[in-house]
Amino acid sequence: MHPTGQQMSFQTSPFIVQSTTTMMQLDPKETSSGGGTQNGGGMSQAEFALFNSDRLQSDLEAMGNKIKEHEDNLKFLKSQKNKLDESILKLQVHMGKLHTSGTCTIENTNLQGEDINEQILRQVNSAAGVLSYVQSHHYSEALQLDMTNGVVGVVAKLGKVNDQNLSQALSDYLGTRSMLALVYKDYKSVKPLEKYDNQGNVDRSGAIHGLASSIGRTIEGQFDVICLENLRPYVGKRIAGDPQRRLDLPNPKLPNGEYPPGFLGYAVNLIHIDPAYLLCVTAYGYGLRETLFYSLFSQLQVYKTRVDMISALPCITDGAVSLDGGIIRKTGIFTLGARDVAAVNVRFAKPSASQTTGSYSEAERQMNELRWTKEKTLEDIKRAQVLRDHALYNFGKKKEEFVRCLSQSSCPNEMNQPKSIF
Repeated sequence: MHPTGQQMSFQTSPFIVQSTTTMMQLDPKETSSGGGTQNGGGMSQAEFALFNSDRLQSDLEAMGNKIKEHEDNLKFLKSQKNKLDESILKLQVHMGKLHTSGTCTIENTNLQGEDINEQILRQVNSAAGVLSYVQSHHYSEALQLDMTNGVVGVVAKLGKVNDQNLSQALSDYLGTRSMLALVYKDYKSVKPLEKYDNQGNVDRSGAIHGLASSIGRTIEGQFDVICLENLRPYVGKRIAGDPQRRLDLPNPKLPNGEYPPGFLGYAVNLIHIDPAYLLCVTAYGYGLRETLFYSLFSQLQVYKTRVDMISALPCITDGAVSLDGGIIRKTGIFTLGARDVAAVNVRFAKPSASQTTGSYSEAERQMNELRWTKEKTLEDIKRAQVLRDHALYNFGKKKEEFVRCLSQSSCPNEMNQPKSIF
């Protein structure tokens, strides 16, 4: 209730609108003016569109620079790939000259003087025998087969030992099936080896089974294939200065702290590996010793006699063999009985001096490194192309947005004109 006759006075003053995030003061004069031509912050629609176009143009310039970086990287990688192709071609010519001149004298005979290739070829109904036959008798055609891409070889041909009894002991331990196992770089290369029908049964008319039929053979039973990329490699230290890159494994010790008598070493280190396969066989740079042979033998110990092996039982963890035929496959699992020499028909060959020091072996090593580097470069090129294509796609989408923004800013009158409600 106000006193009679007293005039109420209203002062025109700004009022405050408060939200949860900000506080704005609105002048009544501003609120009474037409808001259709204003954007937040007092910017007109046309001015806002122009500002937005400047921002989009700046983004396009930055994205264009990024595309140029990807293009430059692709150009560099492709030039590196071309240089590697040239180096590989020159080295192939050099290796051809060494081969024809007789400098290359690679010995593939076992300690009984029998050729390893002949041992494998005699296994006529094995996958290794079929593939080796095709590679040796139809070399140029074999190169065109998908199943030969990525193949490293047969286990029996990839390692060598310089003692007849050791060759017999390790071959007995692995068995013929493992000695004839096919070794591939990765599983992608293994897929063409075998095909299956809708029920999951092996297609005997396709892949390696069809190849066997074409030369009058049949692959009997199952066979092993080893994918190096899928093996868990040895990642420890290696013996410093050793050209064979042997693994630095601690020598076993008996509970009394002494070394067991008759211990000759670990099987994985007693295998001689061609220099071409000592490193850079896998995409991560590992060689056959830390992948294939470490997977086959792990820390299998080798002893001079069965008596020595049995006396070392307390320090045997991953099995052991002796030169006179003793075998401990795992802790607590013994192989007894007389050795059947005929049971294992494939044995490791012996290394030759020309293999370890010859020019051809060095050229093989260089070739392996070049091919490995080329594979890595091709993978880098694929990744760079994906990044470049993705950047181009984003650039195109941003360009479309920029064009739309320009069309809006070019007709401000149309944007600001009030729409009729009639």
